[in-house]
Amino acid sequence: MKNPSTLILVLGLLLSTFLAQASPPADEVTRIVRAEMENQHIPGLALLVTRNGVPVRSEGFGLANVELNVPVKPETIFQSGSIGKQFTAAAVLMLADAGKIGLDDPLSKYFAAGPGWWNQVTIRELLSDTAGFADYPKDFDLRKDYGEEELLKMVEAIPPAYPPGTSWAYSNLGYVTLGILIHRVSGRYFGDFLQERVFIPLGMSTTRIISEADIIPNRAAGYVLDKGQLKNQEWVAPSANSTADGSLYFTILDLARWDAALYTEKVLKESSKREMWTVATLRDGKPNRAGYGFGWFIELQNGHRVVEHDGRWQGFDTQISRYPDDGLTVVVLTNLGSADAHLIADKVAAAYVRDAAGDNVHK
Repeated sequence: MKNPSTLILVLGLLLSTFLAQASPPADEVTRIVRAEMENQHIPGLALLVTRNGVPVRSEGFGLANVELNVPVKPETIFQSGSIGKQFTAAAVLMLADAGKIGLDDPLSKYFAAGPGWWNQVTIRELLSDTAGFADYPKDFDLRKDYGEEELLKMVEAIPPAYPPGTSWAYSNLGYVTLGILIHRVSGRYFGDFLQERVFIPLGMSTTRIISEADIIPNRAAGYVLDKGQLKNQEWVAPSANSTADGSLYFTILDLARWDAALYTEKVLKESSKREMWTVATLRDGKPNRAGYGFGWFIELQNGHRVVEHDGRWQGFDTQISRYPDDGLTVVVLTNLGSADAHLIADKVAAAYVRDAAGDNVHK
């Protein structure tokens, strides 16, 4: 029998050789990133690329804090924006896997005092943004500190945007409601549920609910462009940064652990992941027009399946793109609210897909 340590070393060398052969030159990726940062006036950016759950690139570019001249590192903490929705969806699916929630249950089962039309809404439709829920009303005050029950009453008072199950409309309030649902079913605030059931078990040590009051090492500052001038993000009330529609801090290092876990059943069963990454159908059997699953968009780019989501909030713009058939994941985190992290992720992914295939499949 061969020495196990020798075998592990050989396998590691083979894996390293394969990853090196399947990766574009580092300077090409650097050129892509720096060109887009200059074009979009992005102060700072963190880039993660993984192959089959193994990081092949994790790097910071530019500044995490312009005033203090602090560079972005892999350890730099960014706000998630709506990338956080995939964690909310995962929490709901975990409760469904445990038999605590039925995806086809009516919403009224958990919110008996809600409006009558919630009898027609299923949890599945809430997850896929096909439930008829609208988004934040125009008079929503981002500087008022709403309690959870206040938020719920506000959501309950908004009439349906369309009959449930008949269309698709992106709804942050739908995910706010899912966060309250998690609290009611589990007895734990959704952020605590994620901390205990996902973040701690996976070793995602910096991922947590946003708090601008806490002292958080390596936290990036968020910026906006105002008439071409870089400005600090605007202040919002704490409750606006604590809802389940996307209120997380994380690093690319933590997202590498999340990406690796998605190749396993550490968090979700394979059947739940398949459902999460399948375009949800409407009640007439047709797929929704946005190609939305549960907290993820699903699309085909030049024959390559992509499951992805972006996020934009409080001076940050983010993107995670997973190419499951290629074993490739690209994450781009920026600290500029008007940035297009999606475009950068697409360009970086194209370099890797092209290099593995021998030609550029993303024209």
